[in-house]
Amino acid sequence: MAITAAMVKELRERTGVGMMECKTALVEANGDIEAAIEAMRKSGQARAAKKSGRIAAEGVVMIQITADQKRGVLVEVNCETDFVGKDAGFVAFAEAVTATALASSVTTVEELATQPLVNDSATTVNAAREALIAKIGENIQVRRLQRFESATGALHSYRHGVRIGVVVEMAGGDAALGRDIAMHVAASTPLCVSAEQVPAETLEKEKEIFIAQALESGKKPEIVEKMIDGRMRKYLEEVTLLGQPFVKDPEQSVEKLLKQAGATVLAFARVEVGEGIEKKTENFAEEVMAQVRAS
Repeated sequence: MAITAAMVKELRERTGVGMMECKTALVEANGDIEAAIEAMRKSGQARAAKKSGRIAAEGVVMIQITADQKRGVLVEVNCETDFVGKDAGFVAFAEAVTATALASSVTTVEELATQPLVNDSATTVNAAREALIAKIGENIQVRRLQRFESATGALHSYRHGVRIGVVVEMAGGDAALGRDIAMHVAASTPLCVSAEQVPAETLEKEKEIFIAQALESGKKPEIVEKMIDGRMRKYLEEVTLLGQPFVKDPEQSVEKLLKQAGATVLAFARVEVGEGIEKKTENFAEEVMAQVRAS
């Protein structure tokens, strides 16, 4: 039976599943929309699509690095509740997705979704995700993938619980120092490695704020200029890795610590679960009262 665009459109509207998946389901069901819906429900596709709009701001950050410390990946997998984030099945899925990312060469979550799992080559990452949604009943998303390749240094990592993950690329030093630097990044959230890497627009914005604050003091222009210079230097110390005091020994800066060890941080990445996602807050008492007032 010929599959028409109208049939695909109807199935998509009824299930919320993508057009290509709808067309495939219709072909397999020989054009029978009801049979296609039933098959999609059994596979978990329809249920997954319906839940895809729900906010998933909990979950885990996973890190895997090769034994030679030259290649690594950092993956964020989200769910709706902290309870599910601790579920053994969810954690196993996140670990399998991360291992799959490391074994492949993909650089985006869209590409990763189509990869066969390393521990189950017959199942793609997305198919496993949909199956887990059907089982658990929450929206689950592979939100971020960062890949690391180091030609001149080594990769080091630190994970704070399951919510914060850091990967540091460092030349020189040893594994203990690498982990300490990654731990520092997790705790102090530097913007970049050095002052030279701070974006010009960020510096300009901060300078404008400092100028406005200094002018309000009523001091002479030359004093104001010195105040601004001092505040800008302080700002750069606060937002750069090298300028920050080392968390395990605040008496020395990270820059001094690295120099003593003959090490250089080439780059770093820090990911925290749910950052940037607007979480929905619900006040059930207010909701009940609103219903009472409306009745």
